[in-house]
Amino acid sequence: MNASTQQTGKTSTAPLNGAEVLLRVLVEQGVEVIFGYPGGAVLPIYDALFKQDHIRHVLVRHEQAAVHAAEAYARSTGKVGVVLVTSGPGATNAVTGLVDALMDSIPLICLCGQVPTALIGNDAFQEADTTGITRPATKHNYLVRRGQDLAPIVREAFEVAAGGRPGPVLIDLPKDISVGNAPLPAPGEGRLHRPYRPNLDADGEAIRQTIAAMKRAKRPLFYTGGGVINAGPKAAEGLRELARRTNFPVTSTLMGLGAFPTTDRQFLGMLGMHGSYEANLATHGCDLLIALGSRFDDRVTGRVDAFSPNSFKVHADIDPSQINKIIRVDVPLVGDVGRTIEALLAAWDGDGQDLSPWWAQIEGWRALDSFGFVQDQAPSAIIRPQYAIRRLYEATQALGRDTFVSTEVGQHQMWAAQHFQFDKPNRWLTSGGLGTMGYGLPAAVGAQVAHPDALVIDIAGEASTLMNIQELGTMAQYRLPVKLFILNNRYMGMVRQWQELLHGSRYSQSYSEALPDFIRLAEAFHGKGLRATCVGELDGVIDEMLRHDGPVVADICVAQDENCFPMIPSGAPHNEMLLGPDQESNAARITQEGMMLV
Repeated sequence: MNASTQQTGKTSTAPLNGAEVLLRVLVEQGVEVIFGYPGGAVLPIYDALFKQDHIRHVLVRHEQAAVHAAEAYARSTGKVGVVLVTSGPGATNAVTGLVDALMDSIPLICLCGQVPTALIGNDAFQEADTTGITRPATKHNYLVRRGQDLAPIVREAFEVAAGGRPGPVLIDLPKDISVGNAPLPAPGEGRLHRPYRPNLDADGEAIRQTIAAMKRAKRPLFYTGGGVINAGPKAAEGLRELARRTNFPVTSTLMGLGAFPTTDRQFLGMLGMHGSYEANLATHGCDLLIALGSRFDDRVTGRVDAFSPNSFKVHADIDPSQINKIIRVDVPLVGDVGRTIEALLAAWDGDGQDLSPWWAQIEGWRALDSFGFVQDQAPSAIIRPQYAIRRLYEATQALGRDTFVSTEVGQHQMWAAQHFQFDKPNRWLTSGGLGTMGYGLPAAVGAQVAHPDALVIDIAGEASTLMNIQELGTMAQYRLPVKLFILNNRYMGMVRQWQELLHGSRYSQSYSEALPDFIRLAEAFHGKGLRATCVGELDGVIDEMLRHDGPVVADICVAQDENCFPMIPSGAPHNEMLLGPDQESNAARITQEGMMLV
């Protein structure tokens, strides 16, 4: 609200322009925060933002970061994230984040400026074919050509983004649409398309077949994914109740961590390339595999023709295109996974099989402690990255604060998934499908904006950190007390690991020879910088980082040659895991086809 309106109390009767209509619809949709970066094509929208006080705008330092921040805001709250960028390079800078959101099923609205409609196609200044570029990067996109279509399009975009399998939706806004007058029809009026109504309830006969398979199973397994978290807190609660009542073991994809408590006895750990031994052996040896809200990603399946070879397979997913896309299943359950879990609970009468032999076998696998490591406790000893994460987790537990963890992408991401525990959904924020280096820092910004009183930590690698390091400026401007916890081994760690396993330890361009001084860098961005170079310094740095009430960059210098284990060699089945460095020579089993999957 501008000053003159506040002083006089009068309401303007002037017609609304497109920018004002846009903001009114956003308020109507419950939008509280926009992450964005201004430019010429969106100046009318920024002017309208200046005149209102309903929506908060967070100024990032790069458009890619705006999308990642909005992703984390959406993932940590269950709301739709909103991004505002300008035309041309503003739009193209956002594409990486849009693909990331598409791969990980994150509901977003990207509002993108465009040159005036009369100039579209003329190679005007800062023009790009945004709808053409982003068609494969979004769930759907729109180019607004008429003012009367603006409000209906924005309303419909929210339906599409949040409905069914969530995803990003882009709205391309020519400048003349933002400047020109536009009507504000009542909700439901002026619709352009039929309502988006995905199937929500799985077929009753398919539920009955699943229950029958559950009752006859001797070695069952729930394989859960990010869809359980996307379906909302009740879906996670339902999963926990279903596991309790059936006594079935549970494993999870990277994206599904937290849907089932990772500290629970029935949880076997994450499955897949860097999953636990017990989770992968159970996946390989089960006779019933029930996939709930997961999509059989290649990092989970390993060699497709050897994936869970003797199991009866059930796949619950709201997206029918995912059924039989990668793995052939026996029973499809197409519908909202939360409602599917409710249906399974309603149909389950508790007369399951005796699973004690199956659990005994699982406990035997678990006894190998596949995530185990040895840390020299001498004060001068080199810090193992796994130990750093364990100590960080233990310190956060001692604090008892609600904690959100984002990561970048690489070895540290896998170590965080292995050694940081998540007993609630929506607290784990990572780039799964696209594997985007530079995701974690802006994601931490988005989570901290959404949860100002929570503890937000970005567990990072030094290489990924530098991808979006400019967001330290956003943290400083908005006084966001994000903690950046860098596991610094001076390498692109996962690249180095694969170069060691597949390319004769020829570390081509994976070593960083000119890293910044992260302490001075933190101070340059008005934050606090800390460093631990040995075991004796680690706990003190973690304690000081967590106690500081502002942004912190903690540079944790860890062993440079540490590899991430256990692992399934690329292209191998789940029962051919490498448990530690003494088995690295077995990587020679990786086939040419497997090398293509790295």
